[in-house]
Amino acid sequence: MILSAVSFTVALGYGIVAPAIPSFARQFGVSVAAAASVISAFALMRVVGALPAGRLVERFGEPPVMATGIAVVAVSSVLAGFSRSFTQLLVLRGVGGLGSAMFSVSGQSLLLASVPSGLRGRASGLYSGGFLLGGISGPAVGGLVAAWSLRAPFFLYGGLLVVPALIAGIALRKAPRGTALNRPGPTADGFRALIRALNNRAYRAAAAANLADGFALLGVRAAIIPLFVRDALHRSPFWTGIGFLLFAALNGAALLPAGRMADMLGRRPVIIAGCAIAACGMAMLAVLPGLWAFLGALAVTGLGSGLLDVAPSAIVGDLLEGRGGILVAFYQMAGDLGAVTGPVAVGFLVDTESFAAAFAMSGAVLGLAAALAFLAPETRVPD
Repeated sequence: MILSAVSFTVALGYGIVAPAIPSFARQFGVSVAAAASVISAFALMRVVGALPAGRLVERFGEPPVMATGIAVVAVSSVLAGFSRSFTQLLVLRGVGGLGSAMFSVSGQSLLLASVPSGLRGRASGLYSGGFLLGGISGPAVGGLVAAWSLRAPFFLYGGLLVVPALIAGIALRKAPRGTALNRPGPTADGFRALIRALNNRAYRAAAAANLADGFALLGVRAAIIPLFVRDALHRSPFWTGIGFLLFAALNGAALLPAGRMADMLGRRPVIIAGCAIAACGMAMLAVLPGLWAFLGALAVTGLGSGLLDVAPSAIVGDLLEGRGGILVAFYQMAGDLGAVTGPVAVGFLVDTESFAAAFAMSGAVLGLAAALAFLAPETRVPD
């Protein structure tokens, strides 16, 4: 529950600042593409920082790395609010991405190693639920704050992060000896564990599912859906918001049931179902015309995404050896890489072919992940 509260606060803060970033960047006289690159810089530095963050977790343990990562995001956010040039803003958001990688790797590593196998799916659902609630609440608050000042959301974000930083640095470090916080695991052993994991079909399936989730359900949804609503459906941004709300509602509704299924039936069938359901949603976007089909498709993809937020991470937890920083880092890096490359790849298809081709490609990526999961062994340890 403590980690869920931390994830909620971090996601709330990110949601508060996210709506203000493009408009704030535009104040420096840069193009729309350059303004969007501030968001990409954060995501790209999360990819770059994932494995170094895993090394730090292996060396120092989860709580200090988590506290430091949150502090880096907080300080960089406050400084970004004082930016006097586009370059300063871009660099500081990139630094924030490094801190975010430290937090997310250490947080998920701690979660997966701290709970028994029979509860790992449900714990992952609660943790993801914290991110989801924070991500839904943040933009509403951020929009109101940004209407007053485009710099204010950065300061509010930094201030909010003081609480989770203190929780990670003080409360979690006082956990009793013998818990997952005190597991041994030198860095070199972590990389040997990663090599063994990459030779494991289950780990490869989990990483592929996370990449597909990032590619189709995070990157494509955020970057392409608003353009689809405007250019193909000829509707206002209001309907983009309604579609995203349906996606989030079905995603949140699926998290805890998906966690129970992953703990009772196994990780593998939940991943296959999640990929298949989300791929069906993408197929609906590709072939069914009209507003109501669009809303139904986003509801279906949200349901599939809820399954994918739980089962792949549970597989990673099943395979941890000692501290899990490196295995968790590579797994998260796969998801971030999908979120970075997805909009670029499908954006090219939109420009050269059509929206239908872009959604079909997203469905194909999800289908490939489902096939890898079908060929993978089950990792759940029966009670």
